[in-house]
Amino acid sequence: MTIKTHIPSKSIAMLLCCLLMFPAQAAERQQPKLGYTLTAISKPVPAPDFTLEDMDAKKFSLKDYRGKVVLLNFWATWCPPCRREMPSMARLYEKFKGRNFVVLALNQMEDVDQVFTYTAELQVTPTFPILFDKDSNVSRAYSVLGLPTTYLIDKKGNIRFRAIGGREFDHPEVEKQILQLMQE
Repeated sequence: MTIKTHIPSKSIAMLLCCLLMFPAQAAERQQPKLGYTLTAISKPVPAPDFTLEDMDAKKFSLKDYRGKVVLLNFWATWCPPCRREMPSMARLYEKFKGRNFVVLALNQMEDVDQVFTYTAELQVTPTFPILFDKDSNVSRAYSVLGLPTTYLIDKKGNIRFRAIGGREFDHPEVEKQILQLMQE
C-alpha cells in the first residue's frame, strides 16, 4: 500500500534553502575571532615603493602618501580571513577619513570582476583604494608569504608594524597604534 501526500513545491524549496543555509551559518559561528595585535618591527625599514592600478585603471603610488600613515593590506577574495577582516578595514578607514591616514588594499592575482563582485556583497562598501598586484611583484618586494598580510607604514615611509593573518582593524588597540604614528 502506497500513501501519497502532496507537499507544495514552495515548502520543499523553503526546506531545502534552510538546510543549505544551516552548515554555512554553523561554520561562520565556529570561526575563531580575528586578532587585533600588530607586531612592532624592531628596526623600521623603508617600505618598497610601487605603482599599481585600481578597478578604474587609475594609478596609485605609495610615495604619494608620504606624510600619511598607510595601512597596506595584501589580500584575495578566496581567502576566508581576508574576507572577514575587510569590513573592519572599511570601518577604520571611515573613522579616520580626512586625517593623515589611508588604507591601500592590494589584491593578489585576481581580476576586476572577481573583486567587484565581492565588494558588492559587503554591507559596507570599501571607499579606500583597492589596487591590483596582478603578478605579485609588490607582494614579493614585501616578502609576503601568506594572506592576509598587513603592514603599517609611518609618515616617513617606514614599515613600523606587521600582521600576518586576519585582524579586527577597528579594534581600539589597533586604532591606538595608528593614532600614535599619526602624532609622530
